[in-house]
Amino acid sequence: MTDTANWVRIERRLAASIEDVWAMWTDPARFQQWYGPNGMSVPVAEMDVVVGGQRKICMEMRTPDRTITMWFVGTYTEVSAPTRLGYTESMSDADGNILSPASMGMPPGTPDVTEVRVELSERAGKTDMVLAHKGVPAGSPGEGGWQQAFDKLDSVLGAAA
Repeated sequence: MTDTANWVRIERRLAASIEDVWAMWTDPARFQQWYGPNGMSVPVAEMDVVVGGQRKICMEMRTPDRTITMWFVGTYTEVSAPTRLGYTESMSDADGNILSPASMGMPPGTPDVTEVRVELSERAGKTDMVLAHKGVPAGSPGEGGWQQAFDKLDSVLGAAA
């Protein structure tokens, strides 16, 4: 990931074992507990966590006036339990058909396919997590969404301790 203008990198130290953090990324039921920015839930998390396996995620926000849904699909590109996870991600419709970022109101130049890489390492009973998301610029709303999701992850892991 050399184009630093077009990717975000976030580091977090989590008060949980590496196995617990890995499960939060790879077990659909646990993933649904934390993923997405504040106010979003994850009613669908289909995850075949093997290299070449597919993922399909729905984030949903209910308001008094309507329900907003966002679908994402991708393919796992690296699965090295419990230290490295990589996958592609694209916006899609509910049937998994990839949608162009422009049709979703995203800024010009937003790629159709982005790449996510998660690296985990354990130190003194805690887990250091580094996320890199190529195609999501630093300082963008996408980075803000990740930060909010990781706050939720930290809270869920803390509640389980």
